[in-house]
Amino acid sequence: MSRMPSGTMDCEADQSRWYALRTRSRHEKLVRDQLNGQGIEPLLPTVRRLSQWKDRKKEVEVPLFSGYCFVRFASRQKLPVLKTVGVVDIVGGGFQPEPIPDEEILALQTLMASVLPYDPHPYLYEGMTVEVIRGPLQGVRGILLRKEKRHRLILGIRLIQQAAAVEIDVDDIAPLP
Repeated sequence: MSRMPSGTMDCEADQSRWYALRTRSRHEKLVRDQLNGQGIEPLLPTVRRLSQWKDRKKEVEVPLFSGYCFVRFASRQKLPVLKTVGVVDIVGGGFQPEPIPDEEILALQTLMASVLPYDPHPYLYEGMTVEVIRGPLQGVRGILLRKEKRHRLILGIRLIQQAAAVEIDVDDIAPLP
């Protein structure tokens, strides 16, 4: 049996990966804030919505994907993540959490940093996979959808079957082989 030299850690066990957390209803922001307080990197994409009560209207920030928060952690941090108030579980197959591909998280972060308006969208299984070739989302890959003479780019997180949609000029995209 070979042993690793002292000071060398198991790279796979120590590598931080992105995961999706299923949260209790309306606990997404609480989960994000608690993880942040523990020094664990959360990602909670949000959108602004106009909420109306009987006496007033107010713009509120709501999660893009209701019931989910993303988090980057190494396997040794799994227990503190699971013990966070509001976390139901880590999304995955069976008893094993499944990491989210970095390019899917990077696409979401790029979208969040852009000035383009975006909304939640049902996850699509069919459609053309495209890459944005110019503009603020250059390099992002997604699924092209045509809706009422307008084109929209769908950025999906396969593991949780959630997606975001953004309007895009069809001249700014190219199909992938």
